[in-house]
Amino acid sequence: MKAIARSMGAFAACWLLGAAAASAQQPAISGCSSERGANGVQTLRCPGGIITAENGAQYTLRDRDRNGEVDTVNLRSKALLLEAPAQRKGHHFEVITPQAIAAVRGTRWAVDATATATSVLVLVGQVSVSRSTGGGRVVLSPGEGVDVEAGSGPLTVKRWPEARVNALMARLGQ
Repeated sequence: MKAIARSMGAFAACWLLGAAAASAQQPAISGCSSERGANGVQTLRCPGGIITAENGAQYTLRDRDRNGEVDTVNLRSKALLLEAPAQRKGHHFEVITPQAIAAVRGTRWAVDATATATSVLVLVGQVSVSRSTGGGRVVLSPGEGVDVEAGSGPLTVKRWPEARVNALMARLGQ
């Protein structure tokens, strides 16, 4: 739980703006600066937000409604740590993986995707998680996580043990 407490006060939540596409291997993004940290972790600092990507993470930023603001991250593999505040009415920020859709409700959270499962952990705020294929939905609060595997079984919210939180945060240079 130390990692959660440390993370809760570590950053102010902010909104992601200005980028149209990115990957961990593409550091130059319109309106964003990029820096490499420990273990090859990449941090993208956009005009109002931060994405921290695990070394080798495969993802793309999208502006689905073409209003100049990033509103979706398509994550194919590895982990991202994201920060975003509560969204204004009618505007949704989502992380989409092959197994899950995690929609922000003002928070700091991590999403870890593999070919067969997606794990979502909330550090601050709340995140709604549902299957990409439809079916079940859960809302996570600080310290809670869910593992979404292919299939149609129920989504089970669990309080993540400190060792699991620490291992994921270490992969993200936290």
